[in-house]
Formats: sequence, C-alpha cells, structure tokens
Amino acid sequence: MLSTERLSPEQMERATHLLKKGLVVAFPTETVYGLGAPIFNPSALAEIFRLKGRPADNPLIVHISDISQIEKIAIDIPDLFYSLAKAFFPGPCTVVLKKHPSVPAIVSGGMDTIAVRMPSDPIARALIAAVGEPLAAPSANLSGKPSATTCDHVLEDFAGKIAAVLDGGRTELGIESTVISLLHNPPLFLRPGTITKAHLEEVMGCSMIEAGHSEEKVLSPGMKYRHYCPRTPIGLFHSREELLSAAAREARPMLLTRYADFPVEKGEHFTLTAKELYAHLRYADVRGYSCILVLCDEILLSDHALKNRLFRACGQI
Repeated sequence: MLSTERLSPEQMERATHLLKKGLVVAFPTETVYGLGAPIFNPSALAEIFRLKGRPADNPLIVHISDISQIEKIAIDIPDLFYSLAKAFFPGPCTVVLKKHPSVPAIVSGGMDTIAVRMPSDPIARALIAAVGEPLAAPSANLSGKPSATTCDHVLEDFAGKIAAVLDGGRTELGIESTVISLLHNPPLFLRPGTITKAHLEEVMGCSMIEAGHSEEKVLSPGMKYRHYCPRTPIGLFHSREELLSAAAREARPMLLTRYADFPVEKGEHFTLTAKELYAHLRYADVRGYSCILVLCDEILLSDHALKNRLFRACGQI
C-alpha cells in the first residue's frame, strides 16, 4: 500500500516529480479534483482506469496548460475550436477533437477522438506546465461515486492507493465541465456544465444538437454510465408538500432545496447549489442518513447542469 502524500501548492515540485515517475497524483481544477497522469505514459493511464474501476471504453479528458500544446495531441483542428478556445479557455469547457496518432489509444477508449480542456485553476495549469506535457485526468472519485470537490473527498476514495493529492482547497465550481464535440456537423452538445449551450452557440455562430444516450460508443465522460451516486438512496420531488410528506415517513432524511429558510419538521435541511451538491451526497453517506430528498422545483430544473447530475445520481438518464 502506498503512503498517499497530502501536498500543499508550495510542494508543486514534489507532485511534478511523482507524475514524471509514472505515479498517479490527484490535483484540483476549478470544477472538481482530477486523478492525473501524463498523457504519453500508457501504464500510468492504465493505472487510473484500474484505480477508479472505470470501464475501458469511457474516455478521459486531457488537460492542457497552454494552447500551443493542442497540436501535439489533436489533428485536423477546425477554426471553430480556436474561436471556442479564445472565449472559454482557460475555463470549464471541454472540446472533443480528432486524436493525434501519437496519443495512446487508452486515453480515448480506443476511439480516434480526444477530449481537451484548459483548466482555469492556477494550481492545475502550473502543474501541467511543470510536467511538460498534458495530463489526462478524470474526476478523482471511484467510478460511479460523487465527484471530489475537496482533498478530503479524494482521500476518502484513494488514501493508500495513489501517490499524492495536491491540496488546493474546495473547488470553485463543484461541477464538471461542459463538453461539446466538433467532429459532427452541426456540433454535438454532450454534457451540460456551467457554460451553457446558448453561450456556446452565440460564440460559434451556429446551433448544436444534443447527443442522445443510446450511443454504442461513449462520446464523452458522463454520458453512458451511472454517475455521481451515493450509497444513500435519493428521491426527487416537485413540490414542498410531496417532499415534506416523504420526509415524515423516513427515519432520518437529508433534505436538499434551493432555499436557505426551507421549513423542516423532520430530518436535516441543507441548501442545494451546484457547488455543494457532491459534498452533500458524500456527507449523507458519511453521516448515515436514511435517504436524500431533493426538491426539484422549476428553479432547480432550469439549471440544466445541476438537473443532469441529480438525475444521474438517481440512476436516471
């Protein structure tokens, strides 16, 4: 068993050394923590899949620190990519392109595509730059579990299993990046995030179509498999009355709503935001709540990224 090191940002050199040795290191981004390995190290990439219990056909997102790195990992790059990069890099936007032949096939689940983004978190970009090549980094959680938004969350899943975690505190956004594919005409909208479909279309000057979920191939992380699921069962309700009625029947419910002053007669209430969602789901498991009851009113349902994660946490696609 490894002794997982908890590194501060001032220990960046140590994290860089471990990654260059082919060991897996978790690091923060503005979205969630990532489980990182250099893109041109196939054995380190395979270790990520093994550690997470991740299906081999579920591609990884590759993180770059500078736009100049894109031509080393992608080919036939359309002008539209550079328009998107100018508007959304660095930031929570992932773009699927055609993979460069030199990139190991394991990164993309055997497909000829590659999903790329440039994180806005300065720790992440500094680490990638110090390693000297892009880092493949899926979310730092066991496959299917809620994503990690703190160093402690990473250690809950991987203490003694990975070399180190670079501790950058709580992530800024707490929800994964928006993903689109430029390998289709019109472009495909694959996963919602804090950057909206409308905002992307405005920059591109064209409409996108939303990808279905019956694809045989997994075009993007977060599409095909059950994700973000705590052990604690989740129930979704459209009205306060339904939610409170369900809570009254439960032994020890956790209630999640968008309202700080929501009246609760039984159980404990927490204010729900995209930033805190995964922390709440993990906390429910740690504290042994009997269930998680969520008020999915019109305000919440208008937040497409949060709605997507909640439905998937319930096993709905």
